[in-house]
Amino acid sequence: MLKLTDLQNLCTDLGIHKVGVSSPHKIKSDNLIEWLNRGYHGQMGYLERNQDKRLSPSELLPGAQSVISIFVNYHQAEQNPALDGFISKYARSTDYHGVLKDSLHDLAKALFTSQVEGLSRRERAKVYRIFVDSAPVMEKYWAVAAGIGWQGKHSNIITRDYGSWGFLGEIITTEVFDQYSVSIPDYCGECTACIDACPTQAIVEPYVVDGSKCISYATIELAQEAEIPMDLQADMDRWIFGCDVCQDVCPWNRFAKPTTINKFDPVEALRDAGVPDFQVMDIETFDENFKSTPLERPGLAGLKRNQAIRGGSQK
Repeated sequence: MLKLTDLQNLCTDLGIHKVGVSSPHKIKSDNLIEWLNRGYHGQMGYLERNQDKRLSPSELLPGAQSVISIFVNYHQAEQNPALDGFISKYARSTDYHGVLKDSLHDLAKALFTSQVEGLSRRERAKVYRIFVDSAPVMEKYWAVAAGIGWQGKHSNIITRDYGSWGFLGEIITTEVFDQYSVSIPDYCGECTACIDACPTQAIVEPYVVDGSKCISYATIELAQEAEIPMDLQADMDRWIFGCDVCQDVCPWNRFAKPTTINKFDPVEALRDAGVPDFQVMDIETFDENFKSTPLERPGLAGLKRNQAIRGGSQK
């Protein structure tokens, strides 16, 4: 049996800002199915697949007994304000997937020492599995269950300590803990700041986002060769990658703190240089400056498309 206090101490040592543990169970499918039926996933077809795995941790790891959830703060305070309104804060640094996976592997190595000693990699995968945003895991649901925070009306996880500027990751394990975390209340109250501020009215009701209307979807998820719908173009403002508006206006982000993780500092090409002019950039320069960053997702062609909507870089 593992101790929750040991887990918490290890996370503190590893620079993981919040951690909690919940007991896995099958999630009711009603909300997910309704969201998909409304077409709110747009062209993100992968969200329709693997629904059994998405709703039940035991489908991802047979015999699952615990879901460990972590929250890692990436807030950069006042660094590079010239990029605000153009490139989402989370996308200015090294890709978070690798950073969080490294942290989770370090955590697992320290936490499961006796349980996995002498086991092969395949055998260890029967004791625990690590996930960061690229597998069918309802990470926000489990973050709430683990007491990390609550799901705000903009659908992001909000914490009382760091606001909503954070990445989520999970370890699903067959090991049992001596105690499990307690979820905390929803502290959004009557506030509708995020709903009121959304440029495209993508937050169609509290806690429900029509992904197909979101600027982040349009600038990141749509294929490079796809044209962004005209109704979205009209409300994109200056954004060329992602959108931070709903988080910028959230009152809880007054409590945000600068991250302690250097890997979340902006990459050199985005330091004090303003918004890059992707229209004149070649692929070699793009790869040199932005390889292994979230900007690789839409690629140079996608960023050129996004930037052209507003007639260039608008520096």
